[in-house]
Amino acid sequence: MNNRNLIIGAAVTIAILLPVGGLASTYNKLVTLDQDVEAQWAQVENAYQRRADLIPNLVTTVKAAATHERETLEAVTAARARVGGLDLGDAARDPQALQKFQAAQDQLSSALVRLVAVAEAYPQLRANENFLALQSQLEGTENRITVERQRFNDDARAFNTRRDSFPTVVFAAVFGERFATKPYFTATAGAEHAPAVDL
Repeated sequence: MNNRNLIIGAAVTIAILLPVGGLASTYNKLVTLDQDVEAQWAQVENAYQRRADLIPNLVTTVKAAATHERETLEAVTAARARVGGLDLGDAARDPQALQKFQAAQDQLSSALVRLVAVAEAYPQLRANENFLALQSQLEGTENRITVERQRFNDDARAFNTRRDSFPTVVFAAVFGERFATKPYFTATAGAEHAPAVDL
């Protein structure tokens, strides 16, 4: 009788511990994937910040050579200010905040394309070492932004796939917004067309 009670007790203990262990494992995996998304979002912001830091030097260099291109220079400066003044909340979790962030960054990209196009019209500026170095850094930064956005989307996809898989989706629903689906960076409307540069 004693052995039977021990076996029943062990079976009940195992029956309780297995689901609890499974739930703990699921929770921990979601936390890990959530943190991967947050860390990658920080890398996206870091790449965009690098671009924002390069812009004043680029504008100053162009301004010295192309003083009558005031409208373009002001557009770049204003777009940079809009990006810097954004209150994003938690863009890595909030699709609307991510969309605002992306729209502001797209406006800045458009202004930068115009600035570089203006610079191309000035031979003395194209030969300026500072301008060439800044332009090269900006191109490298744009590539970094693309890579970091792709990595963010990869991490968001990994999180969303795990979160929306059964039985995790049921478990995640218990925690509400804590494990909400992550938004993705998407192409800007009209991105399939080359931008028109109007000088």
